[in-house]
Amino acid sequence: MTIRWKYLAILVIVAPLLGFGFAWSGLMSVRASTGHWAATDWFLHWVMGNSVRTAALSVDAPPLDNPALVPPAAGHFETGCAICHGSPSQARSAAVLAMLPPPPDLKTVVPTWSDAQLFEIVKHGVRFTGMPAWPAQMRDDEVWDMVAFLRKLPDMDSDAYLRASGLHGIGKAGEVSPLPITCESCHSERRLEAASVIPRLAGQSEAYLLNSLRAYAHGERASGIMQVAVGTLPEESLPELAAYYAKQARPQRPALPADAQLTEKGREIAEKGRAADKIPACLSCHEKPGGNPAYPRISGQSAPYLERQLRLFHAGVRGGSSFSHLMTEAAKNLKEDDFAVLAAFFASRENGGP
Repeated sequence: MTIRWKYLAILVIVAPLLGFGFAWSGLMSVRASTGHWAATDWFLHWVMGNSVRTAALSVDAPPLDNPALVPPAAGHFETGCAICHGSPSQARSAAVLAMLPPPPDLKTVVPTWSDAQLFEIVKHGVRFTGMPAWPAQMRDDEVWDMVAFLRKLPDMDSDAYLRASGLHGIGKAGEVSPLPITCESCHSERRLEAASVIPRLAGQSEAYLLNSLRAYAHGERASGIMQVAVGTLPEESLPELAAYYAKQARPQRPALPADAQLTEKGREIAEKGRAADKIPACLSCHEKPGGNPAYPRISGQSAPYLERQLRLFHAGVRGGSSFSHLMTEAAKNLKEDDFAVLAAFFASRENGGP
């Protein structure tokens, strides 16, 4: 028995040294062209599946049937994901298919995962595959938007995908220009609806827009979608882009039916604040005559967008400008019911109305 333990101890010491020696020799192939052994491929996918399923046990999926969640994610998918996974408008290239492992056809694999599992994959990425983590880890709302889009993807044809993503520069069928996505793909007034989670930029002040663009470009305001969209733009182009939207006239939309009780509660906070909770009146800063042009115009934004932003401020997630701490402080004491009433009030104030 003593001899056996001695041999076992030698094996424990020598085996790793042999392994390191083999790796050092360069004889171990890392060529993607040769592919994985079948056992290696099975093992890696088995480990990934187990890991994703276990991590997803702690994830509670929200309702994802709101069609307004799809457009921002569709635009981001075309910018950051379609190059590897392909899309209903463009197949994967031969270069992508030569990757190891090749990125999967999502129309095939998405139905095999639950919403919570897709969230885990999109948010955290997958090691050893080239699948990146979401660029802004604190923006779960954006990750869920992407999950909502992925749920629709298997049933999308090319036309539906083009409408959802706002692609520009389409040539013949199956051809997409090198730069198909523009700011207008998401922010065009004609694409924004009452339930959009994308903000209206037309008519915002140039100062506010430029501060926002710089915050996204420098990674100071968290958004996986906007950091990717703005991060590749040259710094000197940002003032021109801000000026473009600041000069746009904001078309007035027809008045939308609103819950009078909600809007009245929102008006109370917006006009008077709530001193007991140290919440100032929103209109003491926003849209105040002669006020700071770096404060955004929020009247006429959609209620879902406004509610989402208030929740981000409340959670301390949104920031990026030298004034963001003011809004974080104002929002931190909001109660659960306050988000909806404030969003309803400002959404009803089309173009800063009464």
